[in-house]
Amino acid sequence: MIDEKFKDIVGIIEATIPIAQKMGVKIVGMRDRYARIMMPLEPNINHIGTMYAGSLFTLGEFSGGVIYAASFDLTRFFPIVKEVSIRFLRLAKTDMHLELELTKEQVEQITREADEKGKADYGLDLKLMDDQGEVCAVVNGTWQLRKN
Repeated sequence: MIDEKFKDIVGIIEATIPIAQKMGVKIVGMRDRYARIMMPLEPNINHIGTMYAGSLFTLGEFSGGVIYAASFDLTRFFPIVKEVSIRFLRLAKTDMHLELELTKEQVEQITREADEKGKADYGLDLKLMDDQGEVCAVVNGTWQLRKN
């Protein structure tokens, strides 16, 4: 479920990265410091009928910007990605889902550091899950919050 205060921003985020939009990435849940994102199997099918590895990577990478929008002041900061890696655990044969959340304390600490230094890193460890809740891939990355 998308909290009312995020309804407008969700559409903007989904349209910001045209290739992710073409892949069908959808933000299906957003509230303060929380997001749930899904990617449909179609049109992301590879040569063996499972989800294309690049699409799975995109789902994970895209999430760093989504949690930024759910957590930080959009008028004062912007996110960039510094590093992302993915480990494939099993074939992804269904739509894929991922949930991520930052604590209030994490957001306060990252914001404080960005205010003081002009930028602050935040790390995410993400589980990309299929429709049955099985983890198909793990994404680890570092994003950076920067002052405008």
